Amino acid sequence: MTADVVIIGGGIVGSSVAYHLAEAGCTNVLIVEREAHQGLGSTGKSAGGVRAQFATDINIRMSVYSINFFKQFQEETGLDVGYRPHGYLFVATEQRHLDYLSANRAKQQACGLNNVEMLAPEDILKILPQMRADDVVGGSFCQTDGFVDPYSMMTAFASRARDRGVKLWLGTEVTGIDVNSGRVSGVMTSRGHVATSVVVNAGGPWAGVVARLAGVEIPVTPLRRQLVHTQPFDLLPARLPMVIDMTNGFHFRPEGPGFLLAWPDEHETTGFNTKFDPEFIEKILTRAVDRVPCFAEAEVNPRRCWAGLYEVTPDHHAIIGPAPGVEGLFLANGFSGHGVMHSPATGRIVSEMIVDGACNSFDASVLRAERFAEGNLLEETAVL
Repeated sequence: MTADVVIIGGGIVGSSVAYHLAEAGCTNVLIVEREAHQGLGSTGKSAGGVRAQFATDINIRMSVYSINFFKQFQEETGLDVGYRPHGYLFVATEQRHLDYLSANRAKQQACGLNNVEMLAPEDILKILPQMRADDVVGGSFCQTDGFVDPYSMMTAFASRARDRGVKLWLGTEVTGIDVNSGRVSGVMTSRGHVATSVVVNAGGPWAGVVARLAGVEIPVTPLRRQLVHTQPFDLLPARLPMVIDMTNGFHFRPEGPGFLLAWPDEHETTGFNTKFDPEFIEKILTRAVDRVPCFAEAEVNPRRCWAGLYEVTPDHHAIIGPAPGVEGLFLANGFSGHGVMHSPATGRIVSEMIVDGACNSFDASVLRAERFAEGNLLEETAVL
């Protein structure tokens, strides 16, 4: 078997790369997914938030591109990928939070995002009257931020790519990446050898393991994130934005007839643990009730809660581009919780690098893997 490009990982990032390659005319592409179905890794366990309210140019620009993509893809194909522009509402409880949001807004405007609004406490209460706001000093809101259905978007990417000739191997593990004279020459899988000169590492939390198959080390660490889904709950408006309490990072959004609650537990340890801890429910509800007291009435079934993995880098930015020292190996890793929302932009960047030899849509050089050794780390502080 021979392929022009082999993509390791069939989640939303790998599927987007395949879609963008096919759109660019590169269709002799093979996606290799070790699970029996796509989306069993981080994609299917994502909270599905999409936002452009970031603190660095590259994240803002990737989000603007991706959100426009979600909207246009839905309109042009008629496929519902769950994009809902309900907005993101950041709630500030200290002046430094407000100063931070205001500084970010200036960066966002410089990147062409002009619909971020700074809100006063009374504006926030109009959106969510049930919120305890005695300590709220203001916030920011962007209407085009919102949610997408990660699984639907992933399957849409993959099906459109397969319509153009891309192949998908499920239940197949990559056991080796052949490198000869510093260049990729093939991959070994549980279904046999595939000759190829280009490999894309879209391995999600397992990206470091995949990279090591080619003798490359990348600083990507898996980190558990737990999500609590309430039972049907009608004490809050059914249409709400993603609401972020900047006091502690607690955030929530509507999900069906209930609400999805998330909180970045600072005591979480790294590793591949995806088991949900029932004790997390009390921790998160304490924070939920503190900000929105009526959450005291919310019921939670632990069986409807889950945990997934972030793939975290030291600067909370993705690693996208050629792998150092191995020609033909491309990295699309380390999204630090932003893989779903940035999947369209990532697919565009990687496909341009492969097909055109360079990325022309973004200055993606800031995401190069070498930045860690160079000491040129980025700083993204708007991490949830």
